[in-house]
Amino acid sequence: MSKFTVINHPLIQHKLRILRDKNTSTKDFRDLVNEIAMLMAYEVSRDMQLEDVEIDTPVAHATVKQLTGKKVAVVPILRAGLGMVDGVVKLIPAARIGHIGMYRDEKTLEPARSISVKLARQILTKTEVIVVDPMLATGGSAKDAIAALKNRGAKYIKLMVLVAAPEGVKAVQAADPDVDIYAAALDDHLNQNGYIVPGLGDAGDRLFGTK
Repeated sequence: MSKFTVINHPLIQHKLRILRDKNTSTKDFRDLVNEIAMLMAYEVSRDMQLEDVEIDTPVAHATVKQLTGKKVAVVPILRAGLGMVDGVVKLIPAARIGHIGMYRDEKTLEPARSISVKLARQILTKTEVIVVDPMLATGGSAKDAIAALKNRGAKYIKLMVLVAAPEGVKAVQAADPDVDIYAAALDDHLNQNGYIVPGLGDAGDRLFGTK
């Protein structure tokens, strides 16, 4: 079973409270998504490997640490996942950026099966991939995105979301027990329309001002 972690840092929880508020403006919503993503990336990257290197400081010769091992790629699930990319890249500026395109059928609540992945196979096979999407609701989009990445050679995948429903967490853990999930909050349940309760509404519409 994969690890599910709720990152309950006070700053994240405070910003998430503002994010949930229906009166928060599109600009503020967009800024907050980026800020929370950056704070979450600090925890998601905690297990990155380090190695010793020799340098000269202005004062003395020293043995210090630097990152080693796998490179990192940030892969948003379009379109709402785009709102989290800048925040992660601010913390990990060398990260590659890919894209996964799909959309949800509003009748079945399942993602459409036409999936576009924009990231070279040779990058995926040697890279730790952080899939980002503000919401983990039914888990359908996340499962399809992870499957598409695995089919293209990805071996090291993490899923980072802002708000998760128990149903989505269970679905992803059952389908992909090797993929750890990180969230800023675990909410109560999904309603009959597949929205997370209490949630924060449609993240894509709130990010891009389309409703």
